[in-house]
Amino acid sequence: MIKPNNDIHKKRNRTKLETCKNMSKQQYRSEMGIISEILGVTMDGGKNGAIISSIARRANLSHYAVTEKSHKLIDAGLVESTSNNRNHTLVVTEKGIQFFQELQKFIEIAQSIKVRF
Repeated sequence: MIKPNNDIHKKRNRTKLETCKNMSKQQYRSEMGIISEILGVTMDGGKNGAIISSIARRANLSHYAVTEKSHKLIDAGLVESTSNNRNHTLVVTEKGIQFFQELQKFIEIAQSIKVRF
């Protein structure tokens, strides 16, 4: 009778678990990361700003997520919102530009010391 090699099964299960852990780390972004993406895409629109659906596409977020986060940014005075009949447009304020620049510095430092933010 052949005995199953339990060490191989344990190693395979450990590898699967480690792979799942690594995948879950890559699937999610922090709220600060999402806000940074939204501000960056909005700033790319210049003085005209960017419509929410465009921000959602470029930041790889749902329309709902962008709308939810944009309310926080508006309340903080980092962006302004304008709307016409069909579209809501976000424009970054001066305060938003300063915040984005400082946030980018923080992100660079956090990445250099391998801190997930």
